[in-house]
Amino acid sequence: MQFKPAVTALVAAITLASLLSGCKKEEQAPAPQTPQVGVVTLKTQPFTMTSDLPGRTTSYRSAEVRPQVNGIILKRYFKEGSDVKEGQQLYQIDPSIYESNVLSAKATLQSAKSLADRYKQLVAEQAVSRQEYDNAEASRLEAEAALRTAQVNLRYTKVLAPLSGRIGRSLFTEGALVTSGQANALAVITQLDPIYVDVTQSSVEMLELRRDLADGRLKKAGDNAAKVKLTLPDGSEYPAEGRLEFTEVSVDEATGSVTLRAVFPNPDHVLLPGMFVHAQLEAGINSDAILVPQIGVTHNAKGEPTALIVGKDNKVELRVLQASRTVGNSWLVEKGLNAGDRVITDGLQYVKPGVEVKVTDKASTDKGSDATPATEQASGSKGE
Repeated sequence: MQFKPAVTALVAAITLASLLSGCKKEEQAPAPQTPQVGVVTLKTQPFTMTSDLPGRTTSYRSAEVRPQVNGIILKRYFKEGSDVKEGQQLYQIDPSIYESNVLSAKATLQSAKSLADRYKQLVAEQAVSRQEYDNAEASRLEAEAALRTAQVNLRYTKVLAPLSGRIGRSLFTEGALVTSGQANALAVITQLDPIYVDVTQSSVEMLELRRDLADGRLKKAGDNAAKVKLTLPDGSEYPAEGRLEFTEVSVDEATGSVTLRAVFPNPDHVLLPGMFVHAQLEAGINSDAILVPQIGVTHNAKGEPTALIVGKDNKVELRVLQASRTVGNSWLVEKGLNAGDRVITDGLQYVKPGVEVKVTDKASTDKGSDATPATEQASGSKGE
């Protein structure tokens, strides 16, 4: 029992030491730091809206070469796959029979003309009736027509190119019998320069574009609004610009799309008929476009695009966006952000709405975006 006061004193000392140690640790714990983020300050800028549409190339003009008289092909005068000129002789059909027909028609015409001239003198002397003279004159006219027909058929033995272009393979060789009006063509000539590109656009997209233009959200791109650019199947850009020729007046019932036709210069024959391409059509100009770097845009559980911005008092705010398409490394935002908003692009993983942050202004969209009104092409990716 004499030891109790000492034990009590020891326990009190240990307890006091523990309390003092806890207070010291609490005093040494660092205060939480304010997270630091990088932001991009948004600015409006003019942006040329484009539509990326699939299409196929179509020959500007094409002609199937067919014989107009019957006969045996004696010779072919062109090299397959070469360029030919309009009026150039392609084949020679045996002209023997047609030359004879011309000589016979000339003889018949000479006889009919002599008879008509003789009857003309006799009818003046009333030696023959007027009816006999009229019959002789009609026979002369028929003989002239027969001679012209014979000469035309003789000329058709020389098969000529109906247009200038590149001729394909010959489906008939020397010695082959051909007939007028046959189903199979001798060869096909295709004009490659210029060349058509037929693209299809959804009727819904066309209506939306017209509505935006009518409401003033977009302005027409000016007199050159019909310019078209082309991307080849290997992903490279076609160097020459084309122009929009016309838009089909009806909608395809099966696909709900409208066909648009553009014409492109093709001097080097890079574009061939039937080639699958992508065309970029200038639709209009948004003079107050908001372009946001893709790194600053995320998506919520509903799939909606969102962005974190630094608002008043440097506190983080969440914005739900309406972003229609990507433009280079940026999103084209239609609703949810305004000029002057500071979008967080660095440090997103360390912040959440309502948190106060320190701000580092990295860049503004007029410097950080790759989009330029004249050259940028919209991919058409939907972000709504």
